[in-house]
Amino acid sequence: MLQYAIKVLLTATLVVAISELAKRSSFWGATLASLPLTSVLAFVWLYHDSGSAQRVAELSQSVLWLVIPSLTLFLVLPPLLRSGIGFWLSLGAASVATVVAYVGMVWCLGRFGIRV
Repeated sequence: MLQYAIKVLLTATLVVAISELAKRSSFWGATLASLPLTSVLAFVWLYHDSGSAQRVAELSQSVLWLVIPSLTLFLVLPPLLRSGIGFWLSLGAASVATVVAYVGMVWCLGRFGIRV
C-alpha cells in the first residue's frame, strides 16, 4: 500500500508542478509537460513491479504509436479557444476528437497487424 501511495504522490506532484510552472511561464510549463516524464515513471514502476524489460519495451513501443493521435488535442484545442468557444466546450470537443484519433490509429495499426 505504501508503494501505491508513493506512486500517486510522485505523479500528483509532477502534475501540480507543471500547472504551477505554467502560471509563471507557459513556455517552461509546456517544456516540462512535453517531457515524457509520465512514460518514464510508468516504465520505472512497471520494471520495479514486474522485473521484465520485455514488458517495458512493449509499453514503450505502444506509447510511441499512441503519441501520434494524442497530438490531436494540441492541434484542435488552441483554434477552438482562440475562436471564442468556451474552455470546457473546447476541451470537450478536442478530447472527443482525440478519442476518435485514438480509435482510428488503433484500427489502422490493427489492419497492419500491429498490436498496441
